[in-house]
Amino acid sequence: MGEGDGHQWRDQRQRAVRAHAAADERRRAVEQAEAAQLVAEFVDEATRRGLRTTPLVAGSYSGGGRYRTGLTGWYVDRAGTRAVDVEGRFYLLTVPGGLRSRLFGATPQPHPAPLIVGEGGRDGDSVPLRELLTRRLDAGDDWP
Repeated sequence: MGEGDGHQWRDQRQRAVRAHAAADERRRAVEQAEAAQLVAEFVDEATRRGLRTTPLVAGSYSGGGRYRTGLTGWYVDRAGTRAVDVEGRFYLLTVPGGLRSRLFGATPQPHPAPLIVGEGGRDGDSVPLRELLTRRLDAGDDWP
């Protein structure tokens, strides 16, 4: 195999890697758009049903504290670690914590909602987003 063959193989491999990355990015964008639509439909339906909103509280990564966030919305899992605000943004309610957060509150950033919540976690801990949101709607105001 000559030097030209090595360059050709390397170029071909780089093109394949770029094509794979682009396809993966397109797939993620489609999934994020679908999940965002599910969250928007959840907010519309929760509002239509008159589901009570609540001030959302974030927990620390270490599990040692709870911090006010200034957000209002609905927890969508029983652990209170995932929520949707009234604007239709999805949040993972875990933050670094610390004294500043205890004094002034925490500012969690919205995350793109996943189509499968908990994917990659322990067995039995993943659930389709549609199912999670439907469970929350069906529970009404009887939610911990």
